[in-house]
Amino acid sequence: MKLNQKQAAEYLGIPERSLSSSRVRGGGPPYYKIGQRVVYDSVELDAWLATRRRISTTDRGAAPSHSAST
Repeated sequence: MKLNQKQAAEYLGIPERSLSSSRVRGGGPPYYKIGQRVVYDSVELDAWLATRRRISTTDRGAAPSHSAST
């Protein structure tokens, strides 16, 4: 399912501003730019969330991958 920024922020439980900031600095979930619209795929949001799963406060998770998207 495709979600706009507001819906994606609600889905993730984070402020819309966090999504906007992550698009500028990187590290956020993948998104689609369609004209002036920004759209997120719920499957990709789930995958992005899964990379942030931790089992303790000392768990730093895997190093983020910085792949270039075309």
